[in-house]
Amino acid sequence: MSTTNLYPISIQEMRERYLKLYSGAVNDVMRFDYHINAALPSSYLPLREHMKLCGQAFTIKGAPDITTDGEFEMRAEMLENLPADSVVIFDCTGDTVTAQWGEVMTKAALRAGCRGAFINGIRDTEAILNLDFPVFHIYRTNVGMLGRFRMYYYQKPVRIGEVTVNPGDWIFGDIDGVICVPAAEAYTVLLKAEGILKKEEDIRKMVDSGMKPTEVVENGGYF
Repeated sequence: MSTTNLYPISIQEMRERYLKLYSGAVNDVMRFDYHINAALPSSYLPLREHMKLCGQAFTIKGAPDITTDGEFEMRAEMLENLPADSVVIFDCTGDTVTAQWGEVMTKAALRAGCRGAFINGIRDTEAILNLDFPVFHIYRTNVGMLGRFRMYYYQKPVRIGEVTVNPGDWIFGDIDGVICVPAAEAYTVLLKAEGILKKEEDIRKMVDSGMKPTEVVENGGYF
């Protein structure tokens, strides 16, 4: 991930402002303004409903594999390379058996300033919850990955569902799912999504005032 800031505001401000959005607004911008399907698979859900995922993608590729040589070393190297304000995006090649993430990896990620993980399987769930680390996952299991699954590389493009995620792309997720926003477009998408939120405030006021749905539409609103 490049350390160069592409945007007219800081990465920290980008995060803070994205976290005030909701994923539906971001998705609408990507669909209607960019004609891009940016939604990651709906099978990935937040560990707790309040959790939001926001940061720049740190991509990892792994798969079921019984070999173990160098596996611990690669995992440790990956964790040492996690940048601040990153989100781990782990392409697990469809694994449904092992936990690729647990308590100790969570602690190391937090120490690095990582902001969350998108992953197939987790274990040590209670510990992750106590650490309040945002995780979007498919399943929980007590099966560790050593000798069953391994990392192959990190910080290269990965494919998650229908979406290609590049290192440094922006990842934003909430209770309704996770969106990948290309790095070059992330600031403009932020502005447009903020505009949607302002528009929807006006629509809510029209509905709350007792205006008929047809009148709301006539006044520029939508449902």
